[in-house]
Amino acid sequence: MRRTFLKGVAGVVAISLLGVGAAGAVTLKQIKERGYIRIAVANEIPYGFVDPSGNANGAGPDVAKAVLGRMGIKPDQIQWVVTNFSSLIPGLLANRFDMTAAEMAIRPERCEKVLYSDPNTSYGEGLLVKTGNPDGVHSYADFKKEGMKVAVMAGADELQMMQKLGVPQSNIVTIASNSDAISTVATGRANAYAATGLTASELAKKSPKVQVADNFKDPVIDGKEQRSWGGFTFNKKSTSLRNAFDKELVAFKKTDQWKKILSGYGFTEADIQGSGKKTTKELCK
Repeated sequence: MRRTFLKGVAGVVAISLLGVGAAGAVTLKQIKERGYIRIAVANEIPYGFVDPSGNANGAGPDVAKAVLGRMGIKPDQIQWVVTNFSSLIPGLLANRFDMTAAEMAIRPERCEKVLYSDPNTSYGEGLLVKTGNPDGVHSYADFKKEGMKVAVMAGADELQMMQKLGVPQSNIVTIASNSDAISTVATGRANAYAATGLTASELAKKSPKVQVADNFKDPVIDGKEQRSWGGFTFNKKSTSLRNAFDKELVAFKKTDQWKKILSGYGFTEADIQGSGKKTTKELCK
């Protein structure tokens, strides 16, 4: 972590020397000239995380490494930056990194602030509960009941889903990151933690005190069952970099290697096939 942070600081200095302003664009040519690209993850398994050895893994990082390789950028030229999920977009706006590989869901309000790549993944929702599910929760709508507390990660889509479902703000507990989810649920600070199904499953593997809620029903909002499409994000002014990345991403998604990466992190065949059912343009509307 310390090494990653120091590299990130060095990257900021290098960017300044190249004459790129805090809100300025970064191009593929500039990245190749300085010799590295900075990519942020939110330490969320299986989407994008950095292990104790400093190696980046997950659906986002693994695909990013493959796509950037096709663009002439080697894995050792990538500087991985770990930040909170809620800091991903502010970090891009402040030029603290050049792109994110966190599989952040493509939402209209986010499209107003950053540029998205083509969708890379699709995924549904889930709930992390105490072992045995003593409160009998099976859906996000269950938290409309008085006294039922649900934890959500700051900046995550689940907060908006809860609000649209009519869950009172007093029933919502905000936590900084997924690493706080198990203790929040196990100690009773919240009756459950709302996250994507893949995230809930990964967290459940880490402690016998929690499990994934059985018979979970995906939330239905405005008549539509909720499914998210995740992609890579870039500064609004880094259009040429996004376009160059997108060109190779679209080609890479036609390979067996792309499918192997996603299935290796638990994405189902439905998730993989579903990633191509929506375009970024449609999702940004």
